[in-house]
Amino acid sequence: MADKALEVEKEEIETETERARDRRLYSAYADIIETEDAILVKADIPGADEKAVELTLEKNVLKIDAYPEIEAPQGYSLAYAEYGVGDFQRSFVLSDEIDRDKIEARVKDGVLHLRLPKSGAARTRKIAIQAG
Repeated sequence: MADKALEVEKEEIETETERARDRRLYSAYADIIETEDAILVKADIPGADEKAVELTLEKNVLKIDAYPEIEAPQGYSLAYAEYGVGDFQRSFVLSDEIDRDKIEARVKDGVLHLRLPKSGAARTRKIAIQAG
């Protein structure tokens, strides 16, 4: 069911667009969980808080942009780094099964939590069977 309600865009990072920011661009890794009444998405955006995240929904595409501001400690110079600092981006194509007006988002500890509720018609329900 999750593959119908939420399709991961094939090209994770668009390279044709010119970026105004001179930083690396990473794909935000995400876990997608389907429940009876919603699709839950947990996307990793380390260093970003709620002020540094933009969510846009245009047509059927839900786009995540995160711009973390990492401050280096004062008085120190970097001798070695195992990961690079940059922005995060990810896009998902939503089906008509998602109720776009009730999408919820929150950021906690560098993880974006999205709740994409299913519309009434797409929810799983049991159908009673009558004898005769």
